[in-house]
Amino acid sequence: MDLRRKLATLGRPAAAAPAEPAGSERESALSKLRREMAEILERPPTVAGPRPELRVDELPFSRVETESGPLYVRRERLAPSHHVGTIPVDAALAAKPELLSLLALDPSLAETDVARALFLDTETTGLGGSGTIAFVVGLALFEEGSLVIEQLLLRTPSEERPLLEHVGRLVEGASLLVTFNGKAFDVPTLSGRFVLNRLPVPPPRPHLDLLHVARRIHRARIRSCTLKSLESEILGFVRDADIDGGDVAPRYGHYLRTGDESALVPVVEHNAWDVVSMAALVGLYGEPLGTLHAEDLVGLSRTFRRARALDRAEEAAELSVRRGAGAEGLRARGEIAKARGDLRRALEDFEELARSVDDERARLELAKLYEHWVKSPEQALAVTALGTGEAPVAHQKRRARLEKKVRAGRR
Repeated sequence: MDLRRKLATLGRPAAAAPAEPAGSERESALSKLRREMAEILERPPTVAGPRPELRVDELPFSRVETESGPLYVRRERLAPSHHVGTIPVDAALAAKPELLSLLALDPSLAETDVARALFLDTETTGLGGSGTIAFVVGLALFEEGSLVIEQLLLRTPSEERPLLEHVGRLVEGASLLVTFNGKAFDVPTLSGRFVLNRLPVPPPRPHLDLLHVARRIHRARIRSCTLKSLESEILGFVRDADIDGGDVAPRYGHYLRTGDESALVPVVEHNAWDVVSMAALVGLYGEPLGTLHAEDLVGLSRTFRRARALDRAEEAAELSVRRGAGAEGLRARGEIAKARGDLRRALEDFEELARSVDDERARLELAKLYEHWVKSPEQALAVTALGTGEAPVAHQKRRARLEKKVRAGRR
């Protein structure tokens, strides 16, 4: 029964109940209530009717009719010469998947086709959970050697299904998915929306999450590894008048309440910057030795070492030292030489490191090399006495063992 019919029954007695005499006061109150409710029903809603069509002068989206409803799409093809700072976006096409695999510590990336990568970033109504909706989905892919940006706008949450279906088709056709923190946020958020809309979740694809790569390579130098920090500190690009991440969801709420499309323009621009910068980062990481800062080469060498690519690790560490990485370059080169079994080189690097800085970790490595490779407990004991950073029990145990070896050698 609708509200109008319910209002019409006000004051009627129940069918089985005897009728009560209606007093004048009671009739007056009921009549007043009916009039007030009728007035409320006649009032126009705060946002009347369906959402107005998007205007090209505000948001450059085109409406595409699908079987599941309207889809709002913006496409832009970038010139092959387009740069993000110093890095051309089409450099991603030359990125070596085996290198990306090593930096991501993910062997599944080694056989991917970077030319068929799908770059993905979302702007959402929250920070996660079943109620979080992606209202702008930024995508980028290469077509005939050019990077094409494709953005999807959720004009109203009721039109989510065609947006998800479109994303699903693109993911299914991709060889590689590239995101920035997408493993923890974007992909789980979208997957949850597929489930809630009773749609099949797209098949898993090898996934390069650039946030993890960036932290391994750059965190020792720039600390903050947000995408905007990487743009300014690594790529040499500073965004003009970009919005803060905390303003994204409120702007969509304002749009839904008022239909004010201008509130979403900065969000759309922010999203486009994100996906384009991801392509530039793939180009950088796909051939990193020629462009990285000396300190970042240290992070690169250690990442290669974790991936057991020791030849590449040695090359990166050697280059970091030549470019002036200082103590950390020496340490990385010494650690990699030791892992390769080149103990002479490791000893030289740790000796030079111990001479140049007061470093307990370097002295610990020297103590081990002097004791077990040089077979000189006297040198090992002298270094140990200066402090090795070990726990007191371990330090005392090492010292006692070395003293015993020194005494035995003097007999």
